[in-house]
Amino acid sequence: MTIQRPGSLGKEVADQLRRLILTGRHKPGDRLVEDRLSAQLGVSRVPVREALRTLAAEGLVDIPPRRGASVAAISPGIATDLVEVRATLEGLNARLAARHNEDAIIGQLRQVLSEGNSAAESGNVDDLVRLNAAFHDKLAEAGRNSILWDIMRTLRERTALVFAANTASRSHEDWDEHSRILAAVIDGDEELAALLATRHVYQAADAAFAAKAAATGEPAAESEQLTKRSL
Repeated sequence: MTIQRPGSLGKEVADQLRRLILTGRHKPGDRLVEDRLSAQLGVSRVPVREALRTLAAEGLVDIPPRRGASVAAISPGIATDLVEVRATLEGLNARLAARHNEDAIIGQLRQVLSEGNSAAESGNVDDLVRLNAAFHDKLAEAGRNSILWDIMRTLRERTALVFAANTASRSHEDWDEHSRILAAVIDGDEELAALLATRHVYQAADAAFAAKAAATGEPAAESEQLTKRSL
């Protein structure tokens, strides 16, 4: 697989590695060997190293001293903490989006929603990851709070590792919930938009924790059922 130029090669490599991680092709704990990645992506080790540093800053990659890079593994406790913060901030952002209710961004959100529903029907994991990020990015833009947007951008990357198990299995529920959030934003209903956005994060987290427990055969984590516990 050869990455097409132009543009920042390091950024292109980071984008490609991010997709590989968020679509589950590289799983938490998997080693990310520079030589192998260079050969796989058709680039030198320099942009690979730059990309790994970028992803480490986002919380997707661990680079411990004197050891190779690997996909970040998130403990159940940290996962729960991330989910609780993201749920709170997504609720705030949806409230602000409903308050401002800008037609131009609403139109863009409608388009992403339409494409997301199509991706859910086809089950295309790459498109689902891309469009889910696009929906939340546009919703953050609709909130018109630059500080909140900046905080959430990094937080979304880290929580994406928690939700990776849901990408295909929960796609219809995700986009149905997105549709309801957008409808509340369009109606200017701040309270409902905030509630639905907060609940969306918790419900996705509950499903992710359950899927992980089923896959590993481990007992369900104490952090499951966040929706019931927190709403």
